[in-house]
Amino acid sequence: MAEKAILYGFKLSSCSWRVRACLVLKKIPFEERSVDIMRERAQLSDQYRAINPAQKVPTLVIDGETFVESMAIIQYLEDTRPSPALTPSTPVQKARMREICETIVSGIQPLQNVGLKPHFDTEEQYNRFSKYWCDRGLQTLEEHLKKTSGQYCMGDKITIADLCLVPQLFNLTHNAVTRHSKHPTVTPTVSKLYESLLFQRVFKETLKKSVKAQT
Repeated sequence: MAEKAILYGFKLSSCSWRVRACLVLKKIPFEERSVDIMRERAQLSDQYRAINPAQKVPTLVIDGETFVESMAIIQYLEDTRPSPALTPSTPVQKARMREICETIVSGIQPLQNVGLKPHFDTEEQYNRFSKYWCDRGLQTLEEHLKKTSGQYCMGDKITIADLCLVPQLFNLTHNAVTRHSKHPTVTPTVSKLYESLLFQRVFKETLKKSVKAQT
């Protein structure tokens, strides 16, 4: 029997939640080990640096290999465990899905990360910067999803885009550290889709796993 995968993650990390949801959807047994990147700053320890030189979460140890960066991890799992498929079958739909993913993982998540806060002179400056880019990213998502969404981001089949959307919107709306309250009125398509997806089994289950893993 193959060894159980090990996921190093953090409960408030949307990147960790993406990978966690992918593992659950693909029915890959895994153990989650908490890396407290907020209070304990455990990612900066020499022990964790030996696991992940970037000193970020998530990290996945699987198949005798160690992978970092959530999208690289998810792509590896998609390539090696293709069922259920989390990528559309046509080139156009694949590109549309990646547009949504990139808007979230490049255009929103890193620009609202609390790790940026020490690089601003005041918290007000950080909040203004973060909110501007979050709002801009959400408005871009709104236009994408008007064209592609059904039950999920890409029609009626769950894809990697959904794994990116739900954790990010959860952090923006429920996490007091990064919350931005503007999105429900400005982005109705995004908001409606998120509220529906949050109650899908995979996201409910992985949110509980996240909380349990950290307590």
